[in-house]
Amino acid sequence: MRYRVIQEHDRRYPIRFMCRALAVSAAGDYAWRSRPESARSIQTRTLRSAIREIHQASREPYGSPRIWDALGKQGHRVSEHRVARLMRQEGIRAKTVTKWRATTQSQHEFPVAANTLDRAFTVAAPNRVWAGDLTYVWTLEGWLYLAVLLDLYSRRVVGWAMGQRLTVELAEQALSMALLNRTPRAGLVHHSDRGSQYAATSYQRLLDEYSLIPSMSRKGNCWDNACVERFFGTLKRELVYHRRYTTRDEAKQDIFEYIEVFYNRQRRHSTLGYHSPAEYEARTAVA
Repeated sequence: MRYRVIQEHDRRYPIRFMCRALAVSAAGDYAWRSRPESARSIQTRTLRSAIREIHQASREPYGSPRIWDALGKQGHRVSEHRVARLMRQEGIRAKTVTKWRATTQSQHEFPVAANTLDRAFTVAAPNRVWAGDLTYVWTLEGWLYLAVLLDLYSRRVVGWAMGQRLTVELAEQALSMALLNRTPRAGLVHHSDRGSQYAATSYQRLLDEYSLIPSMSRKGNCWDNACVERFFGTLKRELVYHRRYTTRDEAKQDIFEYIEVFYNRQRRHSTLGYHSPAEYEARTAVA
């Protein structure tokens, strides 16, 4: 084990210095290195390399369960416990979450819909339930606001819009994109918080035009829209909190690429059996 430690750190520290610190001889270290590499050692080296590649390709949000699943899909036979241990040794860990403040503007006089969804987040097919919300991203030009709609079946972002003002028009742009992309049938449940953007007459009129059923969270209860809250947490943990945007356009481009290229098509979701939203929907279509 001591010789392995020396080998793993020989690019950072002199070998003779480490031999003295670990009370082994330089000749012993040379003899250990001269031995044929064992099958397990080769596998460990291969796993370490694969773990680093998966972690970097995923933008570094993955913890051991997702990396273990990705390794399995690549053909590696290894336990999750070993993956977690190798990640600790490599200093690889998932990015952490930072809290953010709410954007709900519930002090208005518009009618509020009942909570029809009632936290029934498991959905049997696409285009049965969409959930929407708004959040914000700081840039040196000021706030950039983001509105999204998720299909709760696959957690796919089916509609989104970005702008410098938190308005009903921004929410409507996200809804219009979703309607254009998905063409849902009448009766789809549209869930949101009870903010003024979603309760506004023009927004509710758009829902009614397409025969969508409005559903709204209870007052002050973020858990009623937990799936979208989780998406925003993922977005900020994996992308936004690691950026310093100079302009809103810079943030828009980065968020667009994250949603459409990475999140919808590549990011593995534990609730989807570690498939991306696009993969999950494609499997359903084939089945």
